[in-house]
Amino acid sequence: MADAAGTSQHTAYIVLISCIATIGGFLFGFDSGVINGTVDGLQTAFDSDSVGTGFNVASMLLGCAIGAFFAGRLADRFGRRSIMRVAAVFFIVSAWGSGVAGGSMEFVVFRVLGGLAVGAASVLAPAYISEVSPAHYRGTLATVQQIAIICGLFMAFFSNYLIADAAGSSMSELWLGFEAWRWMFWVELVPATIFLLALFIIPESPRFLVLHRQRDKAIEVLTKLGGADAAVRKADEIDASLAADHHNPRFADLVDPATGRVRRLVWVGIGLATFQQLVGINVVFYYGAVLWQSVGFTESDALLINIVSGGLSIAAVTAALLLIDRIGRKPILLIGSIGMSATLAVVAFAFMNATTSATGGLTLEGIYGPMALIAANAYVMFFNFSWGPVMWVMLGEMFPNQIRGTGLAVSGLAQWGSNFAITMTFPIMLAGIGLAGAYGFYTVCAIISIVFVIKMVHETRGIELEDMQG
Repeated sequence: MADAAGTSQHTAYIVLISCIATIGGFLFGFDSGVINGTVDGLQTAFDSDSVGTGFNVASMLLGCAIGAFFAGRLADRFGRRSIMRVAAVFFIVSAWGSGVAGGSMEFVVFRVLGGLAVGAASVLAPAYISEVSPAHYRGTLATVQQIAIICGLFMAFFSNYLIADAAGSSMSELWLGFEAWRWMFWVELVPATIFLLALFIIPESPRFLVLHRQRDKAIEVLTKLGGADAAVRKADEIDASLAADHHNPRFADLVDPATGRVRRLVWVGIGLATFQQLVGINVVFYYGAVLWQSVGFTESDALLINIVSGGLSIAAVTAALLLIDRIGRKPILLIGSIGMSATLAVVAFAFMNATTSATGGLTLEGIYGPMALIAANAYVMFFNFSWGPVMWVMLGEMFPNQIRGTGLAVSGLAQWGSNFAITMTFPIMLAGIGLAGAYGFYTVCAIISIVFVIKMVHETRGIELEDMQG
């Protein structure tokens, strides 16, 4: 009974600190989704054209790419917890500054700062969770990160809807003489502050402590995670996995010394990160309101559709959480790729049949409106069941201890770089080849991802981090 009580206590502690780490995921989602309801307000306030608006929306992603690239390396040097604290401060400053910005340049600076925080949180939260969780339920806890991201998106959509509804539109004045779109950004100050304070009660990653020869501290943390006997054994395993190589991580580790080429595992990480974006998911996140307005829905209806999508996303990622440690990562990715290919094709077909109204806008008449709406929401569900959570789970666990920080840095850069490219080009694609052409491109990418999963991805379910091979 005592052992069972001890195990339960350790599990509760692991769940607690993992949930604190996932607040970074919540802010990642909120910061990514809040822009969705502010596009019209930004365009009006800053008098920007389609390219300028696209850059205002996508500017955060430049910071994300930089933040993800450097966060892994900085975390190897200063600790996962320390860099997450810095990210929390950046979230606070960005939320405040984005709301007070008086022009595009000022707004972009604060959004890039927020992007640094999002990029850091996106790679460090799953890495931290993987490094404090036992292998048999590591995937489940790491998937909570995606639930947090979707909850952040959902809360951003929901607060945007409430604020716009209270003011009359995102461009109307709300409280204290400030427009509604500014308040949409300021809501984020609450969870960002909670994140910063909560980070002071979680321990540093034991694998980081062993890496920096702080064995006593590592054993102290490992004892809280799994008991005294398991702590010494795990510390030995971590030390052994690092002893096979040098203790100081570096980018040169990504090259296989036997062949002189970049390790295959690194290309798999880059592929996972890139395909997650090439299927166009963030077009829905960032431009959802504009997208549905462009085919005839009102701003209020469009914001409400976003809320429905957010709710369905939470349901889908919850299903992934229940299955990821039972059936594995690769089968879930494959199901997602096939489902996204089919639903994106239906969306593209529906938009091919859109008609142009007298004002120049698009309208989906008859069956095509419901078809696009149902298929788009089904697509979001397939994504959030598969590539949404599983990509982050695999990046956090697939790299050996020696190259986890550098592997995450390169993969994170690829993920956010692809995100920036997709987000920045969507308004241009919309004007050039239309919605049908844009969604046709995303469909092709989803089909290619099926082949990538079959040929390149290997299962990581149930494998200890110390046993991961590079």
